[in-house]
Amino acid sequence: MTVAPIDLFASSIHLDREGRIRAGRRTADPDQDGWRLTAFHAKVGGDVHVGHWEVHPEAEEIVSCLVGKIRLYLRPEGPGQQEEEIRLTAGTAAIVPRGRWHRIEVDIPSNILAVTLPRGSRVERRLAEDGSAL
Repeated sequence: MTVAPIDLFASSIHLDREGRIRAGRRTADPDQDGWRLTAFHAKVGGDVHVGHWEVHPEAEEIVSCLVGKIRLYLRPEGPGQQEEEIRLTAGTAAIVPRGRWHRIEVDIPSNILAVTLPRGSRVERRLAEDGSAL
């Protein structure tokens, strides 16, 4: 087997249940089997779908700021609660609980690494207080 460098910012890394790891084209397939490692550059909010919430019902997700500074937000779980804000700087990470809606905002250009089981993942548009899309 030939070992070659993998561009983490252009590929998704898939880790299957049998212990195999493969690099492949990035896909948004939420029904793909196995764990997915994704690294990306984020310069502006649009690079991290800032106007949307995301959830992974099948597993927790680790979100790590490799370079830069980001904020990870957890959506309130009940009425009258506030978003929970977790500030991540270079070399730090947070574990998003299974089934918890979350989003990322970028403070400065950052490199981010995320690992989760994508099966069943969903994205939902974030709404302003008046119900309009952000």
